[in-house]
Amino acid sequence: MKKQDIKSMELSELTDFVEALGEKPFRARQLYRWMHAKTAASFEEMTDLSQAFRERLSEAAGYTVLKTVKMLESGIDGTRKYLFGLEDGNVIESVFMRYHHGNSVCVSSQVGCRMGCKFCASTLDGLTRNLTPAEMLEQVYRIQASTGERVSNVVVMGSGEPFDNYENLVRFIRLLSDENGLHISQRNITVSTCGLVPQIRRFAGEGLSVTLALSLHAPDDEVRKTLMPVANRYSLKEVLPACIEYYEKTGRRLTFEYSLVAGLNDSRREAERLARLLKHTRGHVNLIPVNPIRERNFKQSDREAVEAFRSVLENHGLTATVRREMGRDIGGACGQLRKSYLAGGEKEGNEVEEA
Repeated sequence: MKKQDIKSMELSELTDFVEALGEKPFRARQLYRWMHAKTAASFEEMTDLSQAFRERLSEAAGYTVLKTVKMLESGIDGTRKYLFGLEDGNVIESVFMRYHHGNSVCVSSQVGCRMGCKFCASTLDGLTRNLTPAEMLEQVYRIQASTGERVSNVVVMGSGEPFDNYENLVRFIRLLSDENGLHISQRNITVSTCGLVPQIRRFAGEGLSVTLALSLHAPDDEVRKTLMPVANRYSLKEVLPACIEYYEKTGRRLTFEYSLVAGLNDSRREAERLARLLKHTRGHVNLIPVNPIRERNFKQSDREAVEAFRSVLENHGLTATVRREMGRDIGGACGQLRKSYLAGGEKEGNEVEEA
C-alpha cells in the first residue's frame, strides 16, 4: 500500500487519516503542529505522541524531509543558496536572503521548467516533475532550521513556473499561512508567473491575499517572444487584463518583473513604451539587471542605463525600483547551482556540506 503524504494534507484531511488509524481527532492537531509549527524532522521528535502511534505513522505515512546536499554562503552579503535532495534522487534549489524588513526565502515549485525563458538557467534541461506541497514547504522549514532565524517572507520565484503546478501551489500557500503552522502572512507571500492567463484568472478567485508578480521583460509582444516562448501563446493584450482582474478582486498591487538585457530591452525607447503599457495598472516595476548564465550570451545593462530606464518610468508616474543583487558570487540566479551540480562543476563562495 502506498504511504500517504501527510505533510501535504490540510488539517481536516489529516484528522480523517488519524481517525482511520484508530486515534482520537485531537491527535491530528498535535501531529499537524509538529509538522508545520515545530517543523519536526522525524516522527521520533514528536515526543507527546505515543510510541505505538508513531510506529503506526511510520508504517502508513510518508514523511517528507529534504536533505541538504550543498549550501553556499555569499562572501558579499551573506545570502545562502541551498541545494536540496529529494527522495527520488532529484535536486532543487532555494535561496535565503536577509533584508531590513525580515528574512526571505525563494522557493522552487518544480524540478526544472518547461517554459523556456531565455534568461533562466532552470529551464535549460526542461521539466522533470512538479513538487508536492510538502516539498515546497520543506524548503522553508529546512532553511529556518539551518539558519535558526524566523522566515517572514516567501517568494515563489525559484525553479519552475508556479502556475504550471497550480493545485500544489495553492495548497502550499494555504498550509504555509495557516494559523496552526508557521502562519506566514499571505501578504508576505509573492507568486511569480510568466503569464499563464487561465491560471491567473483562476487564482484571482481563490480568496488569497498574496502578491502577484508578472515576468514581463519587454514592452511589446515582438521583443517578449524573443525572450519568453509563452508570449507566442498569450499576448500582452490577454495577460495584462488578467493581471488587472487579479488586482481588482484581491486589492493586492501588482508587481512587474523586468530583466534588463544590454542592447535588447534597456533603451530609453523601451522605457517609454513600457511606461505607456503600464500606466493604468497601478503596478510596481521591479527592474532586474539580468544575471549572466554560461549558456546564454546576454549581457547585464550598465548602471547608467539602468538608472536612465528607471528615471523614464518614474517621470511617467510609475513606481520603479532596481532589485538589489543578492548572492551573485554563488550563482544567485534561478537554476544555476542545480545546473552546476548536475554537470559536476564547482561554484565560488563559502561552501558548506550538510547532512
